[in-house]
Amino acid sequence: MKLARYRIGDGPALVGRVDLGDAGDRITELTGTAGIGTSLREILPRLAELKPAILAAAGRTHPLADATLLAPIDDPQKYLAIGMNYKEHAEEARAAGIPTPTNQLWFNKQVSAITGPYDPIVRPAVSEQLDYEIELGVVIGRRCRHVGRDDARSVIAGYLVADDVSVRDWLQKRSPTFTLGKSFDTHGPIGPWLTSDDEIADPHALGMRLSVNGEVRQDWRTDDMIYDIFEQIAELSTVMTLMPGDILATGTPAGIGAPTGRFLRAGDVVRAEIDGLGVIENRVVEEEAP
Repeated sequence: MKLARYRIGDGPALVGRVDLGDAGDRITELTGTAGIGTSLREILPRLAELKPAILAAAGRTHPLADATLLAPIDDPQKYLAIGMNYKEHAEEARAAGIPTPTNQLWFNKQVSAITGPYDPIVRPAVSEQLDYEIELGVVIGRRCRHVGRDDARSVIAGYLVADDVSVRDWLQKRSPTFTLGKSFDTHGPIGPWLTSDDEIADPHALGMRLSVNGEVRQDWRTDDMIYDIFEQIAELSTVMTLMPGDILATGTPAGIGAPTGRFLRAGDVVRAEIDGLGVIENRVVEEEAP
């Protein structure tokens, strides 16, 4: 299943099922079906139970192109991200003078950074080093704690495309933790929808690509992770209770802007795509004066 939050015109936010096909891509309204409201996060613990109703829903349907897609999960309790979790990326970070961790390195990306799959990314006036990072986003489906690696997949609701936008001159220089440099408003575009776990045979065998103005900057596969998704969930759930809708950004491959100084500027268009999960595309704009 591909589940999205969207609106038609100036209408309210809705939850819908996305169907892609040769006859045209469509979105079918689910809000009002089987107790589904306007929050995708709220139905995640019941996703397996709701699946027959979701697949059978035949309510108001629109061409996907007529819908404005919103962040699939706009209200998670936590947005957590792991640093330097791809082998080649760790090497390029080391070459750029960034220390390589010897264990899983986690940080918070504040949930206020979340924005839609086609919304603008704002380049802050206080930064000259705005960077991109394509990441596979994992969405937790049920409340869990102390999840063993072998059971970790059972707590995953699905996956989405994420761009862990980073303000490098705050990230590595101004703040002693990653939080501020990772949490500027609009620096968490995700989407375009949530693809349920049962649609992905192996989340560690997905191609991922990011381009800036049509030039491919990152082109890698998720099998290059140092710590795989299940190890990540086991580590995090040792420390904290993971909740439905929590987002885990699982690392970025080589090709970020920091090693070469090729940072984002106003007018740049950043396109991020992961096999089976779709595409997000965001234009960089300048921050307006307060």
